[in-house]
Amino acid sequence: MLKAGIVGLPNVGKSTLFNALVANAKADAANFPFCTIEPNVGVVSVPDERLAVLAELSKSEKIVPTRIEFVDIAGLVQGASKGEGLGNQFLANIREVDAIVHVVRCFDDDDIIHVSGSVDPARDIEVINLELALSDLAQSEKRLERVRKQIKGKKEGQEEIPALEKIVAALNEGIGARHVELTEEEEELIKSLGLLTRKPIIYAANVSEDDLATGNDWVEAVKKIAEADKAKVVIVSAQVESELVEIPDEEKADYLEALGVKEGGLQSLIKATYELLGLRTYLTTGPQETRAWTILAGMKAPQAAGVIHTDFERGFIRAETVSYEDLVECKTMTVAKEKGLVRSEGKEYVVKEGDVMLFRFNV
Repeated sequence: MLKAGIVGLPNVGKSTLFNALVANAKADAANFPFCTIEPNVGVVSVPDERLAVLAELSKSEKIVPTRIEFVDIAGLVQGASKGEGLGNQFLANIREVDAIVHVVRCFDDDDIIHVSGSVDPARDIEVINLELALSDLAQSEKRLERVRKQIKGKKEGQEEIPALEKIVAALNEGIGARHVELTEEEEELIKSLGLLTRKPIIYAANVSEDDLATGNDWVEAVKKIAEADKAKVVIVSAQVESELVEIPDEEKADYLEALGVKEGGLQSLIKATYELLGLRTYLTTGPQETRAWTILAGMKAPQAAGVIHTDFERGFIRAETVSYEDLVECKTMTVAKEKGLVRSEGKEYVVKEGDVMLFRFNV
């Protein structure tokens, strides 16, 4: 399951956004720092309109969307990497996530205290990124020292040292680990460190309801920082997301349209996360269930089959494949086959977004 860690300073709207994204979450969004002591974890279904359409065509008994897990940790403050505000404990909670969602306050509200006394996204981003970098630096230096002691006088085990040295040097210069070029072998060697500044990052610019459609000057400042950091920016409104939870499903589209947007923050965040991580979705459908499966871009058919079950990959023979659009137009797989739209793909086929697949394999 895809995992995203939500970070940010206290009172930027993190827990409010988390509560809205994960309806059954129990994060306390009180107006004071450190109100979220233990990390809150919530699992949400990834919205995909294609599933309902295919389920109707196949008369499926159930629909199984792919899922994403959000991990919300307490607000970080300056000195978190050294333990301020229980910082180290909080940082450890997101070392296992696939991507980081950094919520940045881009709204003004005299009733909501800012931990630094004023709204300044650039400053806030710098504080969080510095704490993530200092935490990574301490961990990398400790690991480098340990490796050097372990291999002293030995020829084996030298491979990890150059990778760690490159990362330590970059972090000391204020450069995030994501900007360090590593070989595939080096990448694998440092993977267990779970470096926070090597994880893909999405800046969630939290704005007021009035600025959701157009953004504001603070959002523009965030975009400039993101561009330099190889990151994405999503404009969200924790205020609007909270209101969406209370609105009946059939009225949500009209509500969002009135605000000048086509989708809610959850959809925007998920799209950005998928793009950033290079993820794709393929589909399976039949009388029992219609289901979405998440894979990495570039995966070939046997690997995609292995996401369902390892036996599918080991015994892979072929994949009967049709595009979602072609299947919907034809209504049934039989008609799609008659029109020559169903392809028999082999082991070298690279799975495309929206492929509807049926795998043939030996047990």
